[in-house]
Amino acid sequence: MKGRLIALDHLNGREAAALMVDGRLEDLFLGTDLPAPGTIYRGIVERPMKGQGGMFLRTPDGAAFVRQVKGLAPAQRLIVQVTGYAEPGKAIPVTAKVLFKSRYAIVTPDAPGRNVSRRIKDEDVRESLLEIAHDAMAGSDFGVILRSSCEGAEQGEVADDIAAMRDLAERVSGDLDGEVETLVDGDGPHLLAWREWTDRAEIDTGSGSFERHGVLDALDDLARRDVPLGGHASMAIEPTRALVAVDVNTGGDTSPAAGLKANLAAVKDLPRQLRLRGLGGQIVIDPAPTAKKDRRQIESALRAALKRDSVETVLVGWTPLGHIELQRKRDRLPYRGDMT
Repeated sequence: MKGRLIALDHLNGREAAALMVDGRLEDLFLGTDLPAPGTIYRGIVERPMKGQGGMFLRTPDGAAFVRQVKGLAPAQRLIVQVTGYAEPGKAIPVTAKVLFKSRYAIVTPDAPGRNVSRRIKDEDVRESLLEIAHDAMAGSDFGVILRSSCEGAEQGEVADDIAAMRDLAERVSGDLDGEVETLVDGDGPHLLAWREWTDRAEIDTGSGSFERHGVLDALDDLARRDVPLGGHASMAIEPTRALVAVDVNTGGDTSPAAGLKANLAAVKDLPRQLRLRGLGGQIVIDPAPTAKKDRRQIESALRAALKRDSVETVLVGWTPLGHIELQRKRDRLPYRGDMT
């Protein structure tokens, strides 16, 4: 099927959302019992983590860890937000720089100012949106960022969205009295789909939409280690306890350009594969053998692919052994084959 399609369904009784583009699975949100990114707590400071530059906090969902916060004392209340999924046995990662994010607007209590996404290039549209932002945020010290989804949206919808996020931010930011509490739940898969997949698309909310549109077949592919790259080439993606290893292979292709072709195909598809599989942390890529002069071309292709990705990822660089290292945010739930 050509075009964009959003399927909203359930897997094992939990919400799930899939974005299909031209018949290929492009993005995936899965429901979980774990605290979702975006969840906001009133936490209580417990103790510092020496050498780590942070503090442990008590929350309704267990221990949390916040970095780069100075001047905190034990028993102090603090408003924090979940930034990603915790690794097994570790504290929930949170930040004290809370954001209130919706489809059109992000209200930023700690960063004043009125800003419009750089992706919106039309100056008239930018000016119009800034006027809406100034009106909706009049009298507030909070900042607001208008997202690229505002382009083409009804002005009234944008203004209402800003007002809703401002109201929520004002109610939550000062709510420091009391014991530990969940003040705002993180968005579930269906709400995330509405918030993040804003380009025009067909939407199927009926039960069984995953089966009708080939999502279940695509999920079966995610349970496999090997990813075909065209021709004889493939890459193997293997999560380990310490890191995610990616091994690029040329297969039976022994032509001089085989290594470069396989590596370019791998780095172009890798962000999508990591996104769908919910993999983050340290990523180490072992490219197929290729000349050192090809590294710049491979790196440029990888940077371009990461720029289009929705998950924050840092390209650390090349190692002395010729591997490529990435550091990727853990804001997705790792996909397991038994989830279906």
